[in-house]
Amino acid sequence: MFPEAANAKVTAASEEDVKEKSGLLNKQDVTKSFWLYYFGCEESNSYERLQSLVYCASMIPCLKKLYPKKEDLSEALKRHLAFFNTEGTLGGVIQGISIAMEEEAATEGTVPGSAITSIKTGLMGPIAGMGDGIVWAVVMPIIYGVFIPYASQGSALGGIMPLILWPGITIIIQYFMTHRGYKLGRQSITGILQSGMMQSIIFAANVLGLIMMGALSSSYITIATPFQITMGAGNTLVFQEILDAVVPGILPLVAVFGIYFYMQKKGPRYNVILLSIIVISVVCALLGIL
Repeated sequence: MFPEAANAKVTAASEEDVKEKSGLLNKQDVTKSFWLYYFGCEESNSYERLQSLVYCASMIPCLKKLYPKKEDLSEALKRHLAFFNTEGTLGGVIQGISIAMEEEAATEGTVPGSAITSIKTGLMGPIAGMGDGIVWAVVMPIIYGVFIPYASQGSALGGIMPLILWPGITIIIQYFMTHRGYKLGRQSITGILQSGMMQSIIFAANVLGLIMMGALSSSYITIATPFQITMGAGNTLVFQEILDAVVPGILPLVAVFGIYFYMQKKGPRYNVILLSIIVISVVCALLGIL
């Protein structure tokens, strides 16, 4: 009877271990990691590893609970010090997936460390494209576009509200993405990426962003030419009136597309663009062209 009792105790103990391991992490642990990554993802970049330092630091609250042994914890930390860079807001989904995989590796032992590194490496590019196309090309222009009229009228709301809404909205998005990634795991997010659904979302977001930028360009970019020619019999030919009659708003449109094509060719060299605008404006003003 004693061997059977001993086996029963071992079985009960193993069942308790499984129960404990299945609940190693809770929502608060994932949230701690989220806050660390949110506040640091753009603050600790290095030329060698970019976001990996803060990414590794953000994983510590979860890794400490998953790996009580110093050797296992050290191995996990080294794993997350590998090169990493993505768009921070939507990049929360990668953090959530990494936490879920680390938990599976600690409890089941079925996920090798190399798989965790591989899924991070494979997702950081697509997620960066999604984040840049949605967060920076749509969300930010909409926020600033709504409050630019207030700022132009001297209202304090134009300067204060974007500073409140921008972090507020990105916190909500990243919080949701981190916890969603943790719940879904790596299979679901890779399935979504491979389905082509995200491509449709990115395309729609880019169209919305272009519409918003077009509306802002037509509303807040003003270019007119005073150039005119005096014809015979005292008639004056005013070029701006002709342009307004044939192609209204053509000069602001030409300026916007000129900057756009320059950025396509040379990249976002903002200082060069600003200096060029100043020089062209001064020269054209002296010549009486603009």
